[in-house]
Amino acid sequence: MFHRNIKLILVALILVAAVWQFTESNIGNGIFLIILSLVPLFLYFRNEYILLAFLQLRKQNFDGAKKWLSKISNPETALVQKQQGYYNYLQGLMLSQTNLLQAEKFFKKAIELGLNMDMDLAVAKLNLAGVAMSRRRKLEATNLIAEVKKLDKQGMLKDQIAMMKEQMKKI
Repeated sequence: MFHRNIKLILVALILVAAVWQFTESNIGNGIFLIILSLVPLFLYFRNEYILLAFLQLRKQNFDGAKKWLSKISNPETALVQKQQGYYNYLQGLMLSQTNLLQAEKFFKKAIELGLNMDMDLAVAKLNLAGVAMSRRRKLEATNLIAEVKKLDKQGMLKDQIAMMKEQMKKI
């Protein structure tokens, strides 16, 4: 995996080669190189390993997603801030199956770093509410569920929110 700044340097070098091709009257090669420079530019904003981990999660393959996330050796230098948020979000989703205490740390860090989509933020906060509920922190869980309701504009988490509220009545 390349450092995030190396991707930008690669884009600059490809664009310099495209300009050179234009000056040499090789218009087709120049256009191709400009289009080719969009690939590392896209991968600067959307990390390839995080995209592959999301693809594995979509297939419910947690082991495959862990494998792709483990290829990111140093997330602080290799990823931009939003990507670090999604890295922590995915790590939290993986650990929520086995270790809730570690998953809580990852979800909190993901929320702190920021997530692009409201739905992802809602899922992270819903998981945090579940952790708070399991640790008998009813007030924190109630506040998190209220935030999840505001973020869930399409109503996709309505059943999970109702189930959480029912479980909170038992505490």
